Amino acid sequence: MYNIALLGAGRIGQVHAANIAAHPLSRLSIVVDPQEGIALQLAEAYGASVSSLEDALSRTDIDAIVIASATSTHADLIERGIRAGKAVFCEKPVDLSISRVNATLEAIKGQENRLFVAFNRRFDPAVAELKRRLDAGVIGDLELVTVVSKDPGALPIDYIKVSGGMFRDMTIHDFDMARFILGEEPVRVTALASTLTDPAIKAEGDIDTASVTLQTASGKIAVITNSRRASFGYDQRVEAHGSLGTLRTENVPKTMLVQEREDGVTREKPLFFFLERYAESYAEEWKEFVRVLKGEVAPAPSGEDGRKALLLAEAAYQSLETGRTITL
Repeated sequence: MYNIALLGAGRIGQVHAANIAAHPLSRLSIVVDPQEGIALQLAEAYGASVSSLEDALSRTDIDAIVIASATSTHADLIERGIRAGKAVFCEKPVDLSISRVNATLEAIKGQENRLFVAFNRRFDPAVAELKRRLDAGVIGDLELVTVVSKDPGALPIDYIKVSGGMFRDMTIHDFDMARFILGEEPVRVTALASTLTDPAIKAEGDIDTASVTLQTASGKIAVITNSRRASFGYDQRVEAHGSLGTLRTENVPKTMLVQEREDGVTREKPLFFFLERYAESYAEEWKEFVRVLKGEVAPAPSGEDGRKALLLAEAAYQSLETGRTITL
């Protein structure tokens, strides 16, 4: 049984708490959050205790920490957790600054196998099966990857202000997905973007509509399309096209109900919120981390995966600013 300290009792922390408690080999032991009321409520729900960060890191019975706190705290908590001898599960990103990410990975050099960066979408059952069949050669040689990711609506402006920009906050999931499916590192990045959904986002200097094209040294291409507005729901699709055919994941509807009448056929809209859409992926992601704790697999996604996704985000911004294709 692995004892876990959860750092951050907010929305995503609550998701992780439930998955920790549901797994037969992990126990939520400590909750740490500056808002004591929220921490206490979450801890009581799962038989855990509320404590300080210092206590969580110093206790020898704590096997791992889960970092679900604000992005600005991630890098420091990773370093402190590794120094304390804990395994670390960290929500993306490691940091919004590539120099800070580099410094953190340098600080934990030699102990990288204890850091797991939570790009949960790799663990979506449909994506995992797509990757398995792709690697098995079902569609032959991979040629083109398409990643569609559109939010149902813009996030609050207070969040936009601290998000680091759409490429670092939203598209970073898609950069990781593209790398995961391509199986090769992109060496060329071209980006186009606009602000079309909300003038307030433009006022903050951010974007809300974008297309990014990645190309590997062998010529494989990945195309990512993003929007902060999809009126019909959370639009999340991935397609891999190869020499023998195509593999594609579809949106997940609210129910599988189909209505058929003379005047047309209708289906349910996609799930509206990311916590609903990716509930299974969060659970599968935690199962994978437990396998890391057991020593069965190396952490993947790793800290280096987090760094490379952020490098692609930085290259996309460079392309956007210069109007040129950026070579990595």
